[in-house]
Amino acid sequence: MTVSEKQTQLVEDLSFIEDRQERLAAVVDRARRRPAFPDSLKSDAHRVHGCISQVWIVGELRDGVLRFQFEADSPLVKGLVALLVDLYDGAAPADIAATEPTLFDDLGITRDLTPTRQNGLAAVRAQIKALASRCLP
Repeated sequence: MTVSEKQTQLVEDLSFIEDRQERLAAVVDRARRRPAFPDSLKSDAHRVHGCISQVWIVGELRDGVLRFQFEADSPLVKGLVALLVDLYDGAAPADIAATEPTLFDDLGITRDLTPTRQNGLAAVRAQIKALASRCLP
């Protein structure tokens, strides 16, 4: 499945929740079921700079696709980052680098985020894109 197809699926999966606040709560809840992030990876090398919250993300190329692990110290931020990771996890680096996320706008989440949170999400996207770009031939 391409990143664009995944994005469409994620939007469809969450847009049935009509109330924006309930939708955001569902995003946060999805992140609670994520696997634990090893403390050993919580280093400055993996930290997303540009976020007020602490966010760490690691990407590993396996069999031609990138697999991501992440952690965030805020439940809301963790939920938002989980959506980005769900979007890009298991995709080819070229697809990751080329496809910008629109799901936050499509789901109406962006209008409920402060400019600081929006900037933090942009920093996470930039780090994911940089990880993908380093894996390109």
